Amino acid sequence: MTEGTKRIPATLIKGDGIGPEITGATLAVLDALGSPFVWDEQTGGETAIALGLDPLPDATLESIRRTKLALKGPLGTPSGGSYRSVNVRLREAFNLFANVRPARTIVPGRYDGIDIIVVRENLEGAYTGDEHWEEVEGDPKGAGVAIVRNTRKGAERIVRYAFDMAVRLGRRKVTVVHKSNIIKIASGLFLSVAMEIAKEYEGRLEVDSMIVDATAERLVTKPEIFDVIVTTNLFGDILSDQVAGLVGGLGLIPGGNIGTEAAIFEAVHGTAPDIAGQNKANPTALMLSAATMLDHVGEHEKATRLRNAIEKTLQSGQRTGDLARLPGTVTVLSTSDYAKAVIANLG
Repeated sequence: MTEGTKRIPATLIKGDGIGPEITGATLAVLDALGSPFVWDEQTGGETAIALGLDPLPDATLESIRRTKLALKGPLGTPSGGSYRSVNVRLREAFNLFANVRPARTIVPGRYDGIDIIVVRENLEGAYTGDEHWEEVEGDPKGAGVAIVRNTRKGAERIVRYAFDMAVRLGRRKVTVVHKSNIIKIASGLFLSVAMEIAKEYEGRLEVDSMIVDATAERLVTKPEIFDVIVTTNLFGDILSDQVAGLVGGLGLIPGGNIGTEAAIFEAVHGTAPDIAGQNKANPTALMLSAATMLDHVGEHEKATRLRNAIEKTLQSGQRTGDLARLPGTVTVLSTSDYAKAVIANLG
């Protein structure tokens, strides 16, 4: 940290699998940039379980309550048993209602000129965990039932967040994605709330709506028509991964979870245990998430420098192995050497 730099308390969770490697690379770049963050390192996920702790330890929760800001690597939740997703629990604990995933073309690929932000409602919809078994023809588990629950309050909150963000960033259009032709009440409520609020933004923002399956098709055939997408939990989860595929994959996508009590920034990809410890994971998503975190705390100049350095590195052909498939002459770098290349391009 350089003299005169702001000191901002923040929680750090390195994560599981490749998490410690990509976090280490990201911290090295942030330090070279003059990071304003003073880290309180905590644990979670499978690493916490291995230590005999809950996958979301009280100390981690208390740290985030204190700092109201966190950077985290990917966390794993063991399959089976009684464990709920650590990521879902974090969203619920801090009312992180908005999941924001920007996707922009950095390296040449199948699509050029992609610049789409997906804003996903993060707490309601099909992900509330409201599920039960029903008996069918004598079979007590003959049907698995999940409740899709969208509230007016939740829809208003995420829609206003997306519209306000779009205006603040100078975006031209927001597309409200739904399935109200079939899910008439739950999805219909989301759509009707969004279109009512849209009237308040006339003259500042173009707002349209699209059924989710048509959205998926248009993202492949005509992605340039999209600017900002706002949608419900399940649709946002799926479409944000599809949008990531347009620009090269989840390894290039930052993620921010924004709420009333905290903001947590993360790489949205998984823990990739098959390559953990091999110094070959791609840290770009977490580095870009750190740039978004810098913007969140008002460090816009540092955020821009970091994004520019990442873009310069990738466009010069210096990439980790997962991006070697994209067009261009490529020099494959290890995780740590990629971090050094980004540092060299900070200027």
